[in-house]
Amino acid sequence: MKTAVATSRGRIHPTLKSEKRATKLDHRNEPQEEPPGQSSTSGDLDDKPPSSGRIYPASRTATNRYRIFGHISDSIWNDWKWQFRNRITTVEQLAQFVPLSPEQQAEVKLVTMRYPLSITPHYLSLMNPYEPDDPIKKQAIPSFEEIALASIGIEDPLAEKRSSVVPGLVHRYPDRVLMVLTDICPMLCRHCTRKREWGNGGWVRTPSEVEAMLDYIRQHKGIRDVIISGGDPLTLSTRHLENIISRITALRHVEIIRIGTRFPVVLPQRIDDELCAMLANYGPIWLNTQFNHVREITPQSAEACDRLVRSGVPINNQSVLLRGVNDTVEAQIELCQGLLKIKVRPYYLFQCDEVQGTEHLRTPVEVGIKIIEGMRGRTSGLAIPTFVVDLPQGGGKVPLQPNYVLAKTEDELVLRNYQGRIFHYRNPVKAVGATFMALATNSLQPNSLTKGAPDADRVIVRS
Repeated sequence: MKTAVATSRGRIHPTLKSEKRATKLDHRNEPQEEPPGQSSTSGDLDDKPPSSGRIYPASRTATNRYRIFGHISDSIWNDWKWQFRNRITTVEQLAQFVPLSPEQQAEVKLVTMRYPLSITPHYLSLMNPYEPDDPIKKQAIPSFEEIALASIGIEDPLAEKRSSVVPGLVHRYPDRVLMVLTDICPMLCRHCTRKREWGNGGWVRTPSEVEAMLDYIRQHKGIRDVIISGGDPLTLSTRHLENIISRITALRHVEIIRIGTRFPVVLPQRIDDELCAMLANYGPIWLNTQFNHVREITPQSAEACDRLVRSGVPINNQSVLLRGVNDTVEAQIELCQGLLKIKVRPYYLFQCDEVQGTEHLRTPVEVGIKIIEGMRGRTSGLAIPTFVVDLPQGGGKVPLQPNYVLAKTEDELVLRNYQGRIFHYRNPVKAVGATFMALATNSLQPNSLTKGAPDADRVIVRS
């Protein structure tokens, strides 16, 4: 049997039965083993937005859902499978909701020939369709710069293929591995690190490929941390996920599982009671997500995060620094303070990887350092993520911080605080341990420890 999946040109073509990397995606039946298939949105989402030109104000709670999708009932809207099946995947569909001139439509079509388009109805409802520099649009709608600057950058900047010990399993750090289970995502983020996979059609790792990954983990007892990623692994059915998670947790040397997903942001309806109940049966499981702008924090995403936390799944946020989206101190403070309110810990702020097709969204590294410096002292340390560069060629993550050390000697440091004030900080005396041991060795009484050592009392007490 042949299965329809979207191509990079926005058309539907059959995936050949003989393809080894992909399993079948049959959307005629309730998805049990694989994610739901994709259907045309023309039958469900046929109302065009009014062309009033009105600018809708940015709000972390207000969306355009009822303005654009008012004819969709709440029960259907909150069905994550409906959201997934009704992704916007063609320029013609996109033009029904976002004003695009004929020239812009032509440009977007050219881009999608190389880098496809996919946006969930939920995420589309967060856009201000009439604002050219809307931060939500920048993350979701193809830009002509993706192909105009496509020669800049690297297809696989983190050298994941080179670090793959079996297909889909990346083993770079000694104690952890990355399992890439699928290349399917509910939304194709324009800054995606694995943009290289978009032209390969929708695939899910076969049972034999998953077994090879588990066998490798089983044989390497030093692996204590397994990261499940994609694509987005939550496109898989809950039953499929549980099958994999249960087999990982059965390996005694594996201590934690991490799930990397953007579903809480782009399709929060996926975080339903069934999924949370399943995750609650295993653990410890951590979830890493990616909120990049405060407007992505909606009541629906807050509810999804609350469900996860109440199920015993802590949530970290791994934001990506993006030009024109979140590249200011103010934007990051608003985002990170908003995350804390919904029980999500700001964990990393990633420098955007040097992926082909993303150059227009990348900022200089200095911008990220300045943002962290500007946040310090203006908000709680809990709201300040670690700014990280993931080095090319598999070099790993390197944290970068503002330089607060102005001078350093063996005895003291000269430090600058967040206000720019200069302080001298004394280092402990190196001989503290030796002095104490010498006194103890001489069997001196506790009340005579300071006899013959005028500085000992000062040194020992202050240490």
